[in-house]
Order: sequence, then structure tokens, then C-alpha cells
Amino acid sequence: MSADRREALAEMLAAARREARPLDGLEPELLPATTEEGYAVNGLVAQRLGWDLLGWKIAGTTPAMREKLRVKDPIYGRTYRRFVSQSPARLAHAELLDPLVECEFFVTLARDLPPRDAAWSMAEVADAVATVHAGIEVAECRFRMDRLPPLPGILADGSASGRYVFGDEIRNWRGRIASMPVVLEVDGAPRRHGSGADVMGDPLAPLLWLANERRHWGDGLRAGETISTGSTTGMFPVKRGQGVRAVFGGGAEVRIAFDG
Repeated sequence: MSADRREALAEMLAAARREARPLDGLEPELLPATTEEGYAVNGLVAQRLGWDLLGWKIAGTTPAMREKLRVKDPIYGRTYRRFVSQSPARLAHAELLDPLVECEFFVTLARDLPPRDAAWSMAEVADAVATVHAGIEVAECRFRMDRLPPLPGILADGSASGRYVFGDEIRNWRGRIASMPVVLEVDGAPRRHGSGADVMGDPLAPLLWLANERRHWGDGLRAGETISTGSTTGMFPVKRGQGVRAVFGGGAEVRIAFDG
């Protein structure tokens, strides 16, 4: 993929984000050839937008999802602070692009995990965590669901990064979140069940993976960034007028009403 085509794709995806509009697929000449090219284009999109960064999202954190994506490792993308809400939140369904609800642990860093030669350890990553919140990502893709490009094109779009609704802080989380149950309710009825262990065995495992992945890109992870660590309950397509509630460990919760 030539530099000119990378730039053209980045501008197309940045414009789609600014205008909150879907794209009708992707011409073959604009498809990144590799996952690395897809991630590089996602970085160019962030540069063009110039929006304050929230951090990163991670997806593909279950074997079933990786099999569907035909990848060995999780995938990830940039997220933006302008798309953050606090629970209880109200979102206009008509303004969203094929929204998918995902119940996730939102981990915010207290200090940098910079690039270095040695791999980061789980203990080091856990020690860098400032807070953990119950959260819901409302995932959105700039490509229409019936016109999705191959994986590198999805990576260029940030792996369908969307809106981020922060719920209650999960206090005394150390040693607890892997076994913490998570329930997604829709209009008051339980619809999905999961746990922290459904995310690579521990919600900090995707964070560790991302810290080591970004070592190779020369930027690492930074203090203040929030990483959404992957869905504990899969992807739930939400409809206009529905209300959702995610409950983490029987206490911490997140609520969203999807208005018409």
C-alpha cells in the first residue's frame, strides 16, 4: 500500500468519524495489505482528527471472537475522550452506527508503560493501574455491517471503537476482578452473563498484551489513558428505545438509555 493510499484512507475514515456516517465498503486499492498497515492508518486517523485521546480499546479477547476474526491475537484501536459519558447515560440511537453493547472493565493508568527492550510483567502492569471502573463500550464501525472489509480495514478504523460509558469505580479490585461475575440486563431482563475470567482469564491480561504490543511501536501506554479490556458478555446489538444495565460483581453498575 503506497503512502498516498494510506493517507487517502486515513482522510476517508477521519471524515466518516467527524460526520458520524457509515461508509459503503472499501475499494480494493485502499485496503491495507497487513495488520501492521491497518494499525498505522489508525494512527494517521488520530493525527488528522486531533481529538483528545481517551486511550485504547481491545477486542478479540476470546477464542471464539479470534476465530471469527481469523487472528491469533487480540486487536485494538484508538479511543477518544469526546465520546465518554458517565452513567446513567442517554444516547441518541439515531446518531449511532450499528451500535453493539459490550460490558467491559475500564482500566486507567497511574503511570506510563513506555517502550523498552524487556517485556512487561503482569505484576508491573498491575502496579501501574490507578483505577478500574465498570464500563460499557457502545462499539461502532464506520463500515456498514453488510459491507465490512477484511480485517486490516477494520483495524484502520480503530477496531470499531465507539462510545464509552463509565459506571461505578470497582474498589479493592486486586485479586477479585478475574472471578467477578458480570450480567447485562436489557429492559430489566438478564440477557447475557459473563465474568472477568472470560477476558483472557483475567481483565489485566489484555492490558499486559497491549503494553507489550505498543513497545514495538515506540510509544507504549501513558499515564491517564483508559484501556477498555474486552467484552465479558460478547456483543449485543441494541435497539432504539431500549435501556441496558450492566452489573459487575453484584454492586458496581452502568446504565444507558438509548433514545430514538
